[in-house]
Amino acid sequence: MTDSAPTKAAPRLQTARLLLEPHTPADLADCTAMWSDPQVVRHIGGKPSTEEEVWSRLLRYAGLWSVLGFGYWAIRDRADRRFLGEVGLADFRREITPRLGDIPEIGWALAPAAHGRGLATEAVLAVTAWADRRLAFDRTTCLINLANAPSIRVAQKCGYAERTRTIFRDQPTVIMDRLRAP
Repeated sequence: MTDSAPTKAAPRLQTARLLLEPHTPADLADCTAMWSDPQVVRHIGGKPSTEEEVWSRLLRYAGLWSVLGFGYWAIRDRADRRFLGEVGLADFRREITPRLGDIPEIGWALAPAAHGRGLATEAVLAVTAWADRRLAFDRTTCLINLANAPSIRVAQKCGYAERTRTIFRDQPTVIMDRLRAP
C-alpha cells in the first residue's frame, strides 16, 4: 500500500556518496557483471546469472514500480555515476515459512569493488527513510542467508532485528524486521 498511485519509475534519491536511480536498459552489462560474479551470488542463491536472467530481473524491477509503487534502484557513485549495485523493496510472494505476507522486503547487492566501504548501509538507510515517508506499512522485512555476516551487519545497522530463523531454498536463513521510524 502506498499513499499515492504507483509510479512508472523509481524516484531519484541522493545520499552523501550515492545516487539511487531507476534502472535503464543501459544497466544490463553492469548488472550482468555483478549478478554473474560468484562472490556476489555466493549467499544469494549461489548461482551466477546469465544475461537473459538479468534482463528479466531488470524488467521485473520496472514492473514492481508500476504495480506496487515501490521497487529497486540502481546504486551509482555520486562522483562519477559508476554503477555500484542495487537496492530496493519488493513483494516477491516468496514461498517461505513463516510467510512474509504483504510486508515489503528490502534487498541489496553490491558489485565487489563496492564492498566493505559502508555503501550498502548508506543505500539501505536512504531506502528505509524513503519508505517511512512514502509507504503505508508499519514495517519492512529482509531475508538473509545466515552465512552472510556482512549483510546481517548492514541490516542491524539499519534497524533490522531478527524475527525468526528458517530454511529458504535449502539454506539457513534469518528473517529480520524493521519498524517504521516515528
